[in-house]
Amino acid sequence: MGCWGASSPALAGLLVLLLLHLLPSPACPAACRCSAEEVDCSERGLRQVPQGLPANTSTLWLGYNFITVLGPRSFLALPGLRLLSLSHNRLGMIHSRALLGLGALQELDLSNNHLTTLSPETFLPLTSLAMLNLASNRLGQLEPGVLGTLPQLRAVLLRGNPWACSCDILPLWRWLSRNREKVQDKSSLLCRVPEQMNKYPIMAFGNESFRQCQEVSLSARHYITFLIIGPFSFMASIFFCIFMGYVVVLYHHLCKEPHFWRRPRVCRGRCSRATRL
Repeated sequence: MGCWGASSPALAGLLVLLLLHLLPSPACPAACRCSAEEVDCSERGLRQVPQGLPANTSTLWLGYNFITVLGPRSFLALPGLRLLSLSHNRLGMIHSRALLGLGALQELDLSNNHLTTLSPETFLPLTSLAMLNLASNRLGQLEPGVLGTLPQLRAVLLRGNPWACSCDILPLWRWLSRNREKVQDKSSLLCRVPEQMNKYPIMAFGNESFRQCQEVSLSARHYITFLIIGPFSFMASIFFCIFMGYVVVLYHHLCKEPHFWRRPRVCRGRCSRATRL
């Protein structure tokens, strides 16, 4: 009994090691390197997000690949992901539901890609995002809703984009003016078009610069509606005028020809004499 009691701690430790060895470890895609909660899939020639990433991943490196599209639910199985880097890919499109399930994400790097537009719905699931890097893409404008859907945003990088300094940039300029402390590279945001504004700093604009811009702009849907309803209303008004004209003419004609609607008068005297003859 004494010998068994002395060796029991060592035996227990051996059993623990054996159990840990037998327990299944989180899978790691063949193209990635996994250690603890970090997964590195950078510089692997990937054309899409790899499948089978460990569910406990908190840091995911996907930079320097050839990923062009993020489809719906690209990272749904990673609820604990806190850092996601997709820099130096060929991203041209991010589906509005691509980032579903990433409520814990705090840092997102989308720099050095081919993004030309972003939907506000894309970032709606990122309720914890504090750092967003959109530098060196092909963004000409950015809807204020894109950044307005990020309640925890503390820093954003936007330099190196071909900003179009027309009236369409007014909402973004207003957001930047109200959130200067969040824009780390605000002095590097330069106009690309129009040509006469090339390399002009966006933050150098003032309220008077947008005086000629309309506060409310019409969307493409409004223009399409006008194009459909306008001609239809015009033709309907023509037919209505023709119909009313016809009614008026008919009315006057009936007034001039009363026998069309009055009963004929009966000749009593002449008819009786003719009968007697």
